Amino acid sequence: MEENIEIETKKVLIVDDEQAIIDVLVYNLKKEGYETIEATDGISAVNIALEEKPDLMLLDIMLPKLDGLSVCKRVKNQLNIPILMLTAKDAEIDKIVGLELGADDYITKPFSVRELMARVKANLRKNEMASVRKDDTSFAENTQVKEENVIKVNDLELDLDRFEVKIKGKIMDLTLREFEVLKFLASQPRSSSYKRSFTRESLGL
Repeated sequence: MEENIEIETKKVLIVDDEQAIIDVLVYNLKKEGYETIEATDGISAVNIALEEKPDLMLLDIMLPKLDGLSVCKRVKNQLNIPILMLTAKDAEIDKIVGLELGADDYITKPFSVRELMARVKANLRKNEMASVRKDDTSFAENTQVKEENVIKVNDLELDLDRFEVKIKGKIMDLTLREFEVLKFLASQPRSSSYKRSFTRESLGL
């Protein structure tokens, strides 16, 4: 007897005032099995987010009626969902402010669709793992993690499966981009005589 297993479809809210970008994102997200909803201005984005409660938001910064940074702040005050900011390549201050307001990640325009899909999946997974830890406080104690998926450097411990960082046993709250940078640095060869310079490009910033 076959058992039908219902898999929850993740809902992604796309917020951009350029219909061509929305169309590309909708096509690729649906191809990956996601449900999509759309907004073309900041006010509509906030209203739709609070009504539909998506699992993730792709949010452009330059929006009519209400800018993306303000949208991010309002939505984060009400919903605990990952928000990926879509920024111009030279909008450094927007990236910084966006992360400070609660954005979980950002990607610069023009972006690679393949990279964007990977970031959507990673942020959804990170948020799911955070929800599991919140619902079950004994999760970390009762679950054994494969040693090869954990990086340890002195008091620092990175769990690559759970996107979790601990310092002296205390879980740190980091964005996905911060986790990626820390993982990159922790994976580098180390010695007392070894020195290396890192560019912003090599760190993905």
